[in-house]
Amino acid sequence: MKSCWRRAGLVPIAGLPNAERGCIDDGTDAPPTVTLCFPPGLGLCRCPSPILLRNSFLSLSLAVMTLSCPPSEGSSPLPTPLFSAPSTPETERDYDCFDLALAALPPVNAAAQYILVTGGLGYIGSHTALELLKTGYNVLLVDNLSNSYREVFERILQAAKQHYEREGGPCPQAELACMDYRDTPAMRALLAAHTTQDPDSTPRSNITGVIHFAAYKEVHDSLRNPLKYYQNNISGLVDFVALLDQHHIKTFIFSSSANVYGTQSATHPTLREEHCVHRPETYCAPDGQLMAVEQGCTGITNPYGRTKFFGEAILSDLAASDPSWTILGLRYFNPVGCDASGLLAEDPRGTPSNLVPVVVKVLTGELLELSIYGDDWTTPDGTAIRDFIHVSDVARGHIAALTAAQEGRVVESFRTFNLGTGCGHSVAEVVAAMETVSQRAIPRRTAGRRPGDVESCVAIADRAAVELGWKAERSLQDACHDLWRHLRDGKAGGL
Repeated sequence: MKSCWRRAGLVPIAGLPNAERGCIDDGTDAPPTVTLCFPPGLGLCRCPSPILLRNSFLSLSLAVMTLSCPPSEGSSPLPTPLFSAPSTPETERDYDCFDLALAALPPVNAAAQYILVTGGLGYIGSHTALELLKTGYNVLLVDNLSNSYREVFERILQAAKQHYEREGGPCPQAELACMDYRDTPAMRALLAAHTTQDPDSTPRSNITGVIHFAAYKEVHDSLRNPLKYYQNNISGLVDFVALLDQHHIKTFIFSSSANVYGTQSATHPTLREEHCVHRPETYCAPDGQLMAVEQGCTGITNPYGRTKFFGEAILSDLAASDPSWTILGLRYFNPVGCDASGLLAEDPRGTPSNLVPVVVKVLTGELLELSIYGDDWTTPDGTAIRDFIHVSDVARGHIAALTAAQEGRVVESFRTFNLGTGCGHSVAEVVAAMETVSQRAIPRRTAGRRPGDVESCVAIADRAAVELGWKAERSLQDACHDLWRHLRDGKAGGL
């Protein structure tokens, strides 16, 4: 709590309900922000500028009301909620704090357009938020903190500030709303705060696009808890896009996954978007032959992958019924690494199961050894092969998709894109690369294959290159170097 008081140039704001104290940072060396400190245990969030104080306070009021989603297994418990769970009917909510605050605060600045990012403090969400800011977009982040930390927001702002100190120019605005995207009444209030009236009294949102990351994503957890995944990743998605539809926000970037290809990799060494489609299609194969494909996909090996396939199918049906939507599903393969600043990295609350986060825990001494699941695959070294892509390239892919959608360059109302490098690396190769950059041995043991795993999964990303103007630029070695820099100089405090 005291960290905010160490900042220079803070002046108190009177009359903010449900807050111990409020401050405006009037320094000139950083983007204009508002910091509100709530009752002990709730921590703090920083939100932008006095111009949008109305929006900022609403977001933070909602943070107080909806910090009620339980954390994932193995995480630190969240504070006791002040209000009821998200399923409580809207009529039972206490909006007194909104009435008091909004009556005295200035109206929304209609000229300040925002991109809404759900799951904005997660691994890929935080890196995408940073890339949005670096590209010049204002961002509104929504995150329930079930698998992330508030401090990530500070790091995003710090990295953006460093970027603009180097490149020049004003840093865009950033807002954070700590809430569950499935809490429809809270989300409706948040969207309403970002809605203005045109001169002809037509409501218009200043949110011009949505990037949706808020999903459970652990393959092996999904096998143990399938209903949790269907409730959040499917039921939540349906309610969310229905709410966006009501507010006429119809540019939507969906975080999908290469898991939708299932066991297609067993017969296709590289995977293209046509290997999993939601409408019958034809495409030209590398040998020039015209290939017809039927809708659907086979061999999806886990509930997580099925939620991504079903999510795509729902969005495809929505776009087919209403072509005013522009929806892009980005199927990324295996994101690794971290931003070159070292300020952001993959830091989940729960116990990680993905390869690189486990390697990190071994390097930092939190785990004694790395388990390699299967050394009997039919690959050169016996370990599974994946298309490991730098997370900053994945983040840039979302910017490219958003830009193409906003510029009308997307050829269909619903379109999927692979985000990958097109080059596969084995698990053993990744471990060796981390050993090389860290100059440390990584203890490891071989275990049996895990249910739901596949032998190989490598992308063909030509569609993204042609239609989005995007391609991966950074290598596996770059990802390992950036991650080691983060461990050496950042969070680990020196290794």
